[in-house]
Amino acid sequence: MYCITIERRLLCKLTSSRVRATHHYSKFSLREREKEHVSHDLLSQPTNPVRSRFAPSPTGFLHLGSLRTALYNYLIARSTHGQFILRLEDTDQKRLVEGAEENIYHTLEWLGLSVDEGPQNCGTYAPYKQSERTAIYSKYIKKLLDKGLAYRCFCTKDRLTQLRDSARLLKPPTTASYDRYCLKHYSKEESDEKASAGEHFTVRFVSPHKYPTFLDLLHGKIDQQIQINPLDVRYEDPVLLKSDGLPTYHFANVIDDHLMKITHVIRGEEWLASTPKHVALYDAFGWNPPKFIHIPLLTTVDNRKLSKRSGDIDIMSLKSKGFLPEALINFSVLFGWSPRREYGKKSSEIYSLKELEKIFTLEGLTKGNAKVDFKKLDFFNKHYLGVKLSDRTSDFYNNNLDDIYRKLKTTLKMDSLDYHLVDRVLQSVGTALSNINELNTEKYWYFFVRPEYTLVTLLQHTIQDKDTVKVIVNELNERAAGLIPEKLSDTIKAIAKSHSGLKRKTVYQTLRYALSGPQSGISMHTIIDILGLYEVKQRLQNLADFVS
Repeated sequence: MYCITIERRLLCKLTSSRVRATHHYSKFSLREREKEHVSHDLLSQPTNPVRSRFAPSPTGFLHLGSLRTALYNYLIARSTHGQFILRLEDTDQKRLVEGAEENIYHTLEWLGLSVDEGPQNCGTYAPYKQSERTAIYSKYIKKLLDKGLAYRCFCTKDRLTQLRDSARLLKPPTTASYDRYCLKHYSKEESDEKASAGEHFTVRFVSPHKYPTFLDLLHGKIDQQIQINPLDVRYEDPVLLKSDGLPTYHFANVIDDHLMKITHVIRGEEWLASTPKHVALYDAFGWNPPKFIHIPLLTTVDNRKLSKRSGDIDIMSLKSKGFLPEALINFSVLFGWSPRREYGKKSSEIYSLKELEKIFTLEGLTKGNAKVDFKKLDFFNKHYLGVKLSDRTSDFYNNNLDDIYRKLKTTLKMDSLDYHLVDRVLQSVGTALSNINELNTEKYWYFFVRPEYTLVTLLQHTIQDKDTVKVIVNELNERAAGLIPEKLSDTIKAIAKSHSGLKRKTVYQTLRYALSGPQSGISMHTIIDILGLYEVKQRLQNLADFVS
């Protein structure tokens, strides 16, 4: 049996028998836990159904980091025919953001990550909002108090601030700051009496002198200890229950993961430092902890931490910018995971959510920080957009057509706009778009409004000779009937041949400038096909008038 003995020399003046006792934290010894894990490859795919959970706090909107965490938990549940649970960790009432809870539900639904149990569809272990589970937490707080593994702390905020400040000045410094005043000075009976009298208190965990070592399936054996200054002993003793009666994250997540029978906890690497506390709590209750997997941090391409406060990574903001759920799923799954080699695909290739549900394995997880390159998101979005726009009869195509039509009218301040023209443009250039909103940018406006010409852009995009431009424009006007896609090449060639030293490239450039102004990228055949011969002639005449 794994025991943690609180050494007398560190407790010196303690008189309470509940503290002097040797605490038996778990029926599962560290050695037994190690045997369970090291007998096989740590990241081998679970053979039994996994119960995983996504436990966001509604203190902000879901971002790329949240999506990656939710996705991995979802996929390991689906790939093992297990269950994916949504739990809201809403105990920090002061930091709750209006609309954040609804954002969580809506975002997961939009992404296609279906929840088996959660606040909206309940389940065997309801409720799934921590603010509705206070009676459950109180029951387990009482168990720790009765065992002497937790105690009430009546210290004021000012005293706690002074303790933290003084701990920073210790040499060697320590991250533990509390002096266990309330544990040393109040017996259980005195503590009960003060609580009954209505005095404000928190409940602290009697943290072990040495935290238990644990195994992370991705990082291996973790032995992380608090540095203690022997001349001024301080203790971490994390708060389990706040003065408002709500639990802290550390306590609630341990209780909930155990009661909800969570088998695997996949979360960000930032929680690795807190896990020793969690394992110590599991030991205190005599419970076996779930398997932990702490996935790497997300960074920018230049290795800076990706801030969740950035609007660029908010999922609904990305949606409003035209990014598709399929693209975001494909983009996010590769932040620290790659498929098995036998599937024969590289990380830059396409994986649908349905395919990921079948091929996702823990073996594909990696330790290194994951760089978020938004160029890859553009790549994935272009692929999925092209596929979805290929079916003109689909709701997706027609809904996007209606939406972009309205946006163009507003942006271009047009009372009327040819709906069929917008349809033709979308049909023709849809597969070239990385984002549907690109149609509502200057790059494509020339399809809907005639370009404005300036001498500067004319000479930049054609030839540094205004007289030559006049000649070319006149020739194009005279041969306008030949400016249809099937005759275009021959017409351009004939114009170039009819004037000594004139290159076909120069003729093409002049025609392009007449039709699209300074914009480029779309083939001349496509532009002419969309605009039609009448509009081509009108624009050539406009350029002729301009150069004259």
